[in-house]
Amino acid sequence: MTKKTIVRVRDVMKREFDIVDGMMSVKEALVAMKHVETKSLIVDKRDDDDEYGLLLLSDIAKDVLAKDRAPERVNVYEVMTKPVISVHAHMDIRYCARLFDQFGLSRAPVIESQELLGIISYTDMVMHGIAEE
Repeated sequence: MTKKTIVRVRDVMKREFDIVDGMMSVKEALVAMKHVETKSLIVDKRDDDDEYGLLLLSDIAKDVLAKDRAPERVNVYEVMTKPVISVHAHMDIRYCARLFDQFGLSRAPVIESQELLGIISYTDMVMHGIAEE
């Protein structure tokens, strides 16, 4: 019997991500995006006792674009999700996929020892976790 290799979140997560301040306008946050393929922005903690937030492009579409709100007049904190569910870097991607399904997530920050390491999505898990086996 062959032992199956465990693929960990750290092995497939994106290490490059965009991080923004919650007080920025949505327009400023979009302009500040460095990674073209980004579908989400991590919202930075205000201090050590705060939590990370997450702003999905779909949130902007639903809460700004569809409601005909001016993106320069809407702050990131008004449309972001906070606190956000995060995953551990050492988690098996099978359990990460189950967590996503259980809580209706599409992506999540990856945290290890209180440090933000990256972001993981279903696409990362499937394309890099299964397709490369």
